[in-house]
Amino acid sequence: MASPEELAILLARCALKDRQAFERLYRHTSAKLFGLILRIVKNEELASDVLQDGFVRIWNHAADFDPRKASAFTWMGSIMRNRAIDLIRRGHTRKSSLSNSDDLEWLADESVAPFLDEVDRAESDRALQRCLGTLSHDQRQAISLAYFRGLTHEELARHLNAPLGTVKSWLRRGLLRLRDCLESE
Repeated sequence: MASPEELAILLARCALKDRQAFERLYRHTSAKLFGLILRIVKNEELASDVLQDGFVRIWNHAADFDPRKASAFTWMGSIMRNRAIDLIRRGHTRKSSLSNSDDLEWLADESVAPFLDEVDRAESDRALQRCLGTLSHDQRQAISLAYFRGLTHEELARHLNAPLGTVKSWLRRGLLRLRDCLESE
């Protein structure tokens, strides 16, 4: 995969409607983004649809990318994740065409930042672990299930056996606390 700087440059060129830059961006990121989507929707056909829809959104909104707020891959991953969750919320899930979706777990990238070198990744992981440790058990569990497993608010409420409003509060307060902690790192 291309470096974070290369991806940011490609996104900037996409904002200028450079088709070659868009093709290169797709080649560099589509496999990892597909893996991310597949973990959420658990269906290859749906994951392909979400990937295509997500890349259309990236093409149309590339000018909105701000490298000061997030890396290019993180920004694109958020778009894909949101599109996948939106699809699930609309009820467009189908029985998986895979006999066992765990067979494709290797496609998904489970690292926090796959494009960083090992040192940066280790530092980011340690900072995130430290900050997650400052959260209450309920906040940490809700955030982990929502952001690392892709559960919706309603699914979280059922899984945690808690009212929907409470789960949303755990998420909001936990994310605010995480943001403040990570900013102070």
